[in-house]
Amino acid sequence: MINEPIDLPTALKSFDQLWSPRIVTQVNDYDVRIAKVAGEHIWHAHENTDEFFLVLDGELSIGLRDGEPGGADGGERVVVLPQGAVFVVPRGVEHRPFSTAGASILMFEPTGTSTVGDRHDAVPGHVDATTGHALG
Repeated sequence: MINEPIDLPTALKSFDQLWSPRIVTQVNDYDVRIAKVAGEHIWHAHENTDEFFLVLDGELSIGLRDGEPGGADGGERVVVLPQGAVFVVPRGVEHRPFSTAGASILMFEPTGTSTVGDRHDAVPGHVDATTGHALG
C-alpha cells in the first residue's frame, strides 16, 4: 500500500466499473474499499464479519432480511443512506445494496472478504465477485 495521502474524489475518477470495489488502503487486517454503484447488487450475507458502509456521494439503499420491526412479510426492510451517512450490516444478515440514481461508497471489510459473501452461484454479470481490486 502507498504510504501517502489518498484523495478519494481523484481515486473514484480513476475507474468506471460499477459494483467493482477498489482497495485504497488497509487498516490492520481490514481493506478500505471504494466503489461506484448503480442499480441492484444481489442478496447475500457475510457469516463471519459485519460490513461498514459510508456514502460519499449520492444515495444508497440497503434491503435487509433481519426480522427487525418495520419490515414487510418475511422480516424485510430497507434503510436509506444519504450522502455522509454510515450503516453497519451485522454479520450473518442477508442484505442487498441498491441505488436508483447511483452512488459512491466507502466500505471497511476484512481483507479477503468477497463482495458476494455466501453467494457462489448465479451472480449476475453486472456484479463483480471479487475480494477487491488494487487502486490504479
